[in-house]
Amino acid sequence: MKKKSSKYTPRSWMSLGIVFLFLAACSTEYPESCPSGTHVGLLDADKIANDDSLPFQFPLDLSPFDENIPLSWFGRSNECTPDVVGGCYEYPELQFHAAEDYKFPAGTPVYAMADGNISFSGRAGGYGWLILIDHSQANLYSLYGHLSPSRWKLANGIEVERGDLIGYLGDSWENGGSREQPVQTHLHFGIRAGQVADYPVRGEWRYMGGWLKLCPQDVGWLQPSLIITGQEIPTGGYPQPEVNLLIRWGLEEILVTVAYGASGTIMLIVGIRKKSKVAMLFPGPLLTLAGVVFLNNRLVSTYVLFGIGIFVMVCGIYAYVRQSKQKGQG
Repeated sequence: MKKKSSKYTPRSWMSLGIVFLFLAACSTEYPESCPSGTHVGLLDADKIANDDSLPFQFPLDLSPFDENIPLSWFGRSNECTPDVVGGCYEYPELQFHAAEDYKFPAGTPVYAMADGNISFSGRAGGYGWLILIDHSQANLYSLYGHLSPSRWKLANGIEVERGDLIGYLGDSWENGGSREQPVQTHLHFGIRAGQVADYPVRGEWRYMGGWLKLCPQDVGWLQPSLIITGQEIPTGGYPQPEVNLLIRWGLEEILVTVAYGASGTIMLIVGIRKKSKVAMLFPGPLLTLAGVVFLNNRLVSTYVLFGIGIFVMVCGIYAYVRQSKQKGQG
């Protein structure tokens, strides 16, 4: 009798690998440049703050204008070019600044730019102490990074009014830096269309975005100095950018992880049942490679898929060795 050939041949596995590489190549395309803003309106900071009829104010006492105050422009890249103000940021990949940075001494008071509700107040990695305020009347939220965790600051959930003190700038070793790697004392000030709850925790659309691979303007970030000097609130508030829900909430990461993880596990089970060497040994390395490629391409932001690949690979090797021993004993 002619032995029935397995449909799970090396050629089919190779086809799956090609599909994997194709999907990996279809990840988000990132821009080579973005529009870069210029700080404006610093001379009028006191005048704006003292006019209670205006909806916004600068979060710092910026007047009189000092050329050393601006540290980083909105929309500028991290490339090290001669015209860079305040040095450059040597990240391994091209990224763009989603806020305006202002250099002031540690202990400098920081104020709420408008009436609102503090939706986040706490430690946040490289931000040191971070405060986010939702301004529902304008459909905006504001971000204040590199505050001091050791000094007084307002807590989460507090209602604030325009000009209320919310915290102080942190020392270089507590504002997201350390004594070994201090961060220059400054305020990272961002404004974005929408509310904090409208955005995910991770990815280029994350609500804490500082440096992004996408243009900040394309994901809802606005130039703070222009918003404050403009003193205008569009009817219905500032419009949020339209984006696929999968991207906005990071669901593509979950779908990719579940799809590839489930497929690799099924392939392994089929391989064990069919006693196919290729089907037992191939899925693990494929999933591991998928985890690495997708992570590098920022299609996923965790090592979950990579971990699943390692687990499947170990199980496949164990199953193959066990079956080989059983075959040898038989």
